[in-house]
Parts: sequence; structure tokens; C-alpha cells
Amino acid sequence: MSVEPGKWGVIYNPKAGTRKVQKRWKEIKEYMDSKGVSYDYVQSEGFGSVERLAGILANNGYRTIVVVGGDGALNDAINGIMSSNAEKKDEIAIGIIPNGIGNDFARYWELNLEYKQAVDWIINSRRKKIDVGYCNFYDGEKHRRRYFLNAVNIGLGARIVKITDQTKRFWGVKFLSYLAALFLLIFERKLYRSHLKINDEHIRGRIMTVCVGSATGYGQTPSAVPYNGWLDVSVIYRPEFLQIISGLWMLIQGRILNHKVVKSYRTRKVKVLRAQNAAVDLDGRLLPRHFPIEIGIIPEATTLIIPN
Repeated sequence: MSVEPGKWGVIYNPKAGTRKVQKRWKEIKEYMDSKGVSYDYVQSEGFGSVERLAGILANNGYRTIVVVGGDGALNDAINGIMSSNAEKKDEIAIGIIPNGIGNDFARYWELNLEYKQAVDWIINSRRKKIDVGYCNFYDGEKHRRRYFLNAVNIGLGARIVKITDQTKRFWGVKFLSYLAALFLLIFERKLYRSHLKINDEHIRGRIMTVCVGSATGYGQTPSAVPYNGWLDVSVIYRPEFLQIISGLWMLIQGRILNHKVVKSYRTRKVKVLRAQNAAVDLDGRLLPRHFPIEIGIIPEATTLIIPN
């Protein structure tokens, strides 16, 4: 299939089939039309479809792929592009029009929910090569690799994602489900017997959560930069109750690395040899966990369209 140069492949990832959601997409579409944007549009249908659609667009020659969605949709898209058969995958430009509540990676680039500004920035097409993280693991049948842009969470962070996914069917609103999961798990303070290898240092003990970030990791790796070829790692041990309260405040302020129960590292590779019964997620997508897993970074593996 031959695609005209400059044509966008747009993937719209709706949160739910509500009138408000459809209204937002209609507004985005009308604005792109008013700006004379040349694009083809596809809408995701169910879990995994964004990854499949991104792979199809990449294989069919689209050099600009725009994702209307949050961190999970971006994760699916980068996996689709990286796993495609497209030539020069690192030159395929990814544009972001944030949608939903999980937009940590977009916020790093100061992209907000104002779609007109996001569309204008994509039209301007200021591009930057950024790193792509990877996670190698065994799924019980074969060895696999999954990619991420923001962070990998092991333990508490991933468990919040897991419970949110389970409870949002009941609550109907993901944000309320997230708050409920966070509240329950903070008071639980579950620990996981873990064994990590970072920069030739073996870390063993009972750990509450680990965040390996190429970007900010929802505030857990606030110093991470997604274009320096490094991963930041925050290892959080068991806090006392009052330390949880101070930790949440420091997390909001971007100072979590100064907390007494947090130890930070900078590395290019992390091996998680053991994390007993701990959940694992990449950018909000749960991983079938089969330890050991290896987390690494591929410098300048993709191109992102960034704000002016």
C-alpha cells in the first residue's frame, strides 16, 4: 500500500461508548479537518487492538502515527510499531493527543487535554528522537519482549493498576477505582521478597514497590529523562504509617527520592531475579509475570512529535 507523504494515521482509543467521548472525538476530527490535515482514521475496538492497528499502519507506510489516548494506548502503539516489519522504525513519528486520565508521559512533555494545541503541535512537526524501554520475560510458553515509554512498576504500583482494572467495572469510573485501590493498598503495605541486580549490585530483601523509569513513572522516578540512554530506578522499602503520609506529599512535590525508605539508582539494565507474587505493569499494561525478567533501554529508538 502506498501512502502519500505527510499523511497521518490516526488511532482513536475511546474510554467508553458515552456521548461525551464521541463528542470529544467529533470535535478533534472537525478541528483537524478545519486545519486541512490529511489523515486516515481508525478506532480501536477492545484490548490489544491499538497495538494491532499501529502495526498495520507502520507496515503500510504511514510515517506519522497519531494516538488519541492515554499511557496504555501509547504503550500498545509503541509495541505495535516496534514489532512491525516497517523500515526505519525509528523514523516513524508518534504524535499524542491526550485522552482520559492516565497521561503521565504526555504531561512530561507539557501536553494537556487541550486537543487544539496538541493538533497544532503535530502539524508543526517538531521531532525528537527518544529512548524506548524493553522488558524481556518468559510467558510460560516462549520468551517475549514488551516495550515501554514511561515506566515499569513491580509490586505496589502494578497492584494498583491490577485492582483498578478489576474494580472499574463496578465503579464505572476509572479515576474512582484508582483512588479506591490506592487507599486500600496504602493501608495494606504488602511487601514482596525480592532479588534485583542493578549495576552489578545484588539487592535482596522485602520491598514494597520498584519503579524502573525512562520517564517520570507517575512521580516515582522524577529525575528520569527519556532521551539520555539511561533508566532511573526507585526501590521503596516498608514505610511506617506516618512515612506513607509524608511520602505521598513528597511524591506530589517531586521529591520522593529524598524519602528515607527510597533508594535510587541510574542504570542501563535491571534484572529482577525474584519478586515473590508481585504484579508487573508496563505503562499501565499488566505483564504475565514469570520471573526472572530483564529491563533495559534502547537509545533513540523512536521519534516523538513534541511541543514547540
